[in-house]
Amino acid sequence: MKKDPVCRMDVNEDEALTLECDGEIHYFCSEGCKDKFLIKLKKKSGKLNRTSYDLIIIGGGPAGLTSGVYAATLRMDAFLITKDLGGQAIDSTKIENYMGYNFITGPELIEKFKYQLIHSCYLDHLMSEIEKIETVEGGFNIITSEFKEIFTKTLIVATGMTRRKLNVPGEEEFQRRGIFYGNIQDISFVQGEDVAVVGGGNSALQIVENLHTVAKDIHLISNSALAADPVVIERVSRFKNLKRYEGHKVLEFTGGKTLNSIVIRKKAVNRRIDIPVKGIFIAIGFQPNSSLVSDLVELNSRGEIVINSDCSTSCPGIFAAGDVTNAFGKRIIIASGEGAKAAIAARKYVLNLRKGREKNGADVKD
Repeated sequence: MKKDPVCRMDVNEDEALTLECDGEIHYFCSEGCKDKFLIKLKKKSGKLNRTSYDLIIIGGGPAGLTSGVYAATLRMDAFLITKDLGGQAIDSTKIENYMGYNFITGPELIEKFKYQLIHSCYLDHLMSEIEKIETVEGGFNIITSEFKEIFTKTLIVATGMTRRKLNVPGEEEFQRRGIFYGNIQDISFVQGEDVAVVGGGNSALQIVENLHTVAKDIHLISNSALAADPVVIERVSRFKNLKRYEGHKVLEFTGGKTLNSIVIRKKAVNRRIDIPVKGIFIAIGFQPNSSLVSDLVELNSRGEIVINSDCSTSCPGIFAAGDVTNAFGKRIIIASGEGAKAAIAARKYVLNLRKGREKNGADVKD
């Protein structure tokens, strides 16, 4: 893999666009980044000159990528910054009924999103982590992990969520040595072995579906009754190697160099159950990645960004979309729709700013 010198995206050297300069070959994710590099060469500058945008989108999951595509089609002066592409969707092995597809995997869908963003509807983008957001006159200053400071009039926060942990003894010790969060790529690790899946939602049952032809016995452990879609529950209930433990708590994980067992207890019953397993897959939900704006916008008791119907927040100029918000329904298709809505609302906000300046006789900066 090579790194695009403009956006810092990892690109496959066999598929990337190339340019030879002073005996060195540079690799680009898209024509857009290649053009930006050529402009930089003409200006004989060692860095990108842009330090100001009308809109910055933070996040590269379905909400952020859709916001980016809509911002591009709306001809907005926009910039997308994300530390990675795909968000939680990249881990989904089975996405059902996303419009246009009866079935598609997360990586396949994100690849289509990515292609649309950097080829069909090119938008300036940078693979980087944002470390701080400061409110300043007329907008916000964004400080990235490369210590670059970029000004923007408005923001779309689409930072998604991260997986929750159980926080029980042995969990940290056996991570990647038997304990996994969500699916793992190499399921041969548990070929013919007993495994446990912790969780009762769609993500947990999707893991059960992926494992049922590979593992020996699958122990499904849920803190309460299964909460997945009824059609999914009905489907996994037919698996003869599935053993369900609804209303059970996980007490600890035990083992030596690698994981050996999971210890659980039925609620209101003082009896420990020790289940020997080779692997454990934890899928108990997510927590919103809202800390970046926690001192700028209103959050609810779950740490989600509180948004209005147009994705605006309690801070003028900051919009939010996707799983980081309190929008109803944590689904990829909903996150995508919210991302589109946020971009449209942000454009309206920027146009209103311009109208206000024109009305006051101020110079309008394009």
